[in-house]
Amino acid sequence: MVTLNRATRRVLKPTRVRLHSAVAGVAFALLAGLSAPAAAASIGTNHTDTTGTTTVAASTASPATANTVATKAAAVAKAATQPGATWKPSTNDLHTAPVAGGQESLNPTKEQLANAKAIMVAGQKMHLPARAWVIAIATSMQESQLKNIGDLGSANDHDSLGLFQQRPTSGWGTPQQLQDPHYAATAFYKGLVDVKGWNTMPLTDAAQAVQVSAYPDHYAKWEKAAGDIVNGLYGSGPYAGTAKNIK
Repeated sequence: MVTLNRATRRVLKPTRVRLHSAVAGVAFALLAGLSAPAAAASIGTNHTDTTGTTTVAASTASPATANTVATKAAAVAKAATQPGATWKPSTNDLHTAPVAGGQESLNPTKEQLANAKAIMVAGQKMHLPARAWVIAIATSMQESQLKNIGDLGSANDHDSLGLFQQRPTSGWGTPQQLQDPHYAATAFYKGLVDVKGWNTMPLTDAAQAVQVSAYPDHYAKWEKAAGDIVNGLYGSGPYAGTAKNIK
């Protein structure tokens, strides 16, 4: 059974990615010979969304360097669209820190997987790496069981709404916005990328830094299942069969 948080969330207004994060991502990309799509993280790994489109973030590099990076990115994008292209996140992409013990399992419905996909796609559109998707999906699993919760009246946890149980009175957005999975996920990601070192810290610490929960350790138990869901949406792992027809 998932316990919904009942602590007041702190106000986290959308913020832009700090300049040093973008510079770090470009530096990593240059060292690794890759493009840098993670607009809010200090890494530089290309990723491909579920349609086979490689996303690349804007760079502050010199024109010559930017042209080189763009050329490499175009080559990767072209390869991804060829028959038989099978890119998917690796285990190291999904779990950049040790996975905590006491992991819990889930038998997700199509509704839950569709919501997980919406969270993942929102992260892809922000050019965030697979680690961010796992953190966000695990957070939603703890907060709402991946269900887009509307106004429950007296049963509400204060005025918490949506996949992440975000509160309008804490500045997250309007009730209508917070019940839009794409908006809610994007709001979560904007808070996440403002956490220094989020990509390499334990998942529960990263999630807690955004959510400010009364139960800060509870996010950890959903990490493996969140990673399995991402894999399922890419056609592998225990959830692949159920995720196959998710639109």
